[in-house]
Amino acid sequence: MTQTCKVLVSDKMSEAGLAPVIENDDIDVDILTTLSPAELIETIGPYHALMVRSSTQVTAEVIAAGKNLRVIARAGVGVDNVDIPAATQAGIIVVNAPTGNTRAAAEHTIAMMMAQARNIPQADAHVRSGEWKRSQFVGIEVRGKTLGTIGFGRVAQEVAGGAQGLGMKVIASDPYVTQEFAAQRNVTLTSLEEVVKNADFLTIHVPKTKENVNLIGRKQIASMKPTARILNVARGGVLDETALVEALKEGRLAGAALDVFESEPLPAVSPLFGLPNVILTPHLGASTEEAQVQVAEDVAIQVVDILNDRPPRHAVNAPIIPSSDLDFLMPYIDLAERIGHFARQVGPQNVSELEVTAYGRLAVFELDHIKAAVLKGLLGASVEVRINLVNAGLIAEQRGLTITENKISEHGMRYKTMLAVTTRSGDQQLTTRGSMIEGTPNIVAIDDLWVDFFAKGHLLVSRHQDCPGIIGRVGTELGQSDINVSFMYVGRHAPRTTAIMILGTDEKASDSLLRTIEEFDKIDWVKPVTL
Repeated sequence: MTQTCKVLVSDKMSEAGLAPVIENDDIDVDILTTLSPAELIETIGPYHALMVRSSTQVTAEVIAAGKNLRVIARAGVGVDNVDIPAATQAGIIVVNAPTGNTRAAAEHTIAMMMAQARNIPQADAHVRSGEWKRSQFVGIEVRGKTLGTIGFGRVAQEVAGGAQGLGMKVIASDPYVTQEFAAQRNVTLTSLEEVVKNADFLTIHVPKTKENVNLIGRKQIASMKPTARILNVARGGVLDETALVEALKEGRLAGAALDVFESEPLPAVSPLFGLPNVILTPHLGASTEEAQVQVAEDVAIQVVDILNDRPPRHAVNAPIIPSSDLDFLMPYIDLAERIGHFARQVGPQNVSELEVTAYGRLAVFELDHIKAAVLKGLLGASVEVRINLVNAGLIAEQRGLTITENKISEHGMRYKTMLAVTTRSGDQQLTTRGSMIEGTPNIVAIDDLWVDFFAKGHLLVSRHQDCPGIIGRVGTELGQSDINVSFMYVGRHAPRTTAIMILGTDEKASDSLLRTIEEFDKIDWVKPVTL
């Protein structure tokens, strides 16, 4: 973090959970939870991060106004209140907290199931009204019943474990889960149709997407047992409420327990209010003291990471680096950006092809972050939008830049673990190789000439024909211009052949000095580089 960053919190969150940003000396935090949409657009300009829950709608207009935004953090799982495509186009990372309220949502689902099975809310209201007609509230036991879950992500897995503890059989439908994964959890994975048909309690645990709107509709409800009950503690709109009301009124379902709705707050005219076998709660799935702290803390930590140029744990619109890989990959991500920056200053302009090759241990990993970092260094100064791992691929595609990657585990070159970047434009190309040397990012070869220098600071790079006097003449010109040389490396195949010279300088060379050096006999070209 090279400057003090500003964070706007626009929805109510746990202050204890926000501690990572509030207590950071390099971050100014403003908590403004009553902004109208227009006021948010007017206010967001100077902020680097926006932290929200479900109330704030982060529209394309908000994102366009957020000229300094680097991250939008949703303290919770669902991000349907954030315009993800607009954020991606703008290079803004969107993060969420998919695990912070897992336990809370799962426990609420189990609580709703038990309340349905034993008519608890209805019986409570009955007693409070002064009556005691126990026979009206005969319930059922869940032991021996089948719980069917649509989706088998984190929350559903917790629900399944709780249901199994109550003696229930669990079946699930999820196209992204393997049979082996489900079997390890004593869950039978089958089709959505089979789950719906065989469930005594059907619980929904999928996000609201275009594909999932009314996923459980008339057709699915019609195939359910008349004694079955539906639970939804996930997202409103996944369950067709009109079809549900019809089935409940006609006695084709025994009941439902809903925490989320197509429209929230639930409209006063909703027919759900008139159904005695429906339990309604106001989106309480994540509403525990523990979960409120955890989701705020999860996203606050990620905001700090992103503002410090570290990858987040739960990016919605970017590839995620497993925590076990971070320590190894982070230095190479930094190296990749430096190589891209070097290639932009030394290599061909108007690059049409980019080739990224990982050698040795680096070849084991996915290269999404590496490629994005190269692109950031290569294109960062030539495009108007900020380039990062979120939008790098999109920007490359828009510019007609073809990217290929190679992985070579075994090779015979000098550096076992190495990153090579080749940029091409027409018949011109440059290959830059780099490696981590004693913890520092070094460029170790330019084209086929080996060098080894710390990729940082002011550099003077020249290609020349190796012969006596060249190095001395360049050094003399630098000295006469009061430019101090901090190091020098020369790469060549043999005496009096093509050579590459790298000079580290304490000051940047002037344009007039460069023109003077370019006119030297045997100098092919000389280029200034700042990394």
